[in-house]
Amino acid sequence: MMEGTVVVLDLDDFSRVVAERGWSEYEPNDATARLTELVDQFLRKHQAFLVWGLDEERGTEEAVIEVPFKEPEELEDDLRRIEEEMRSLGVGITIVAVKGFLLLKEAKDRREAYYATPDRRRAKKLLERIKRSKRRST
Repeated sequence: MMEGTVVVLDLDDFSRVVAERGWSEYEPNDATARLTELVDQFLRKHQAFLVWGLDEERGTEEAVIEVPFKEPEELEDDLRRIEEEMRSLGVGITIVAVKGFLLLKEAKDRREAYYATPDRRRAKKLLERIKRSKRRST
């Protein structure tokens, strides 16, 4: 294992947004297509490793990314840009970046993506806590 940053991101209350806008759940829409592009750009720029989530066929709603040898603070500007782009489309997103140990191994399923390491579990827990507090405040 090596050190770096675990990034998890997830669109907020997306099933409601899909229903309100009449978007298909099975094809890329404005938000999921753009998020796919942004995640792909992020991966290339930071030589990051995609653990889970990039979906060009359906569009990306969530992702787990590991970024070797980078501190969360080094990624902050690019992660904020992703958040701002999603917000400009009228879609909320929650993004968490935590320092930790990385596996740099593609997950076989969603469960492995979020729970294969203590640092991924910690990032997922933090993501869920932030999403709950957002729901309460709206």
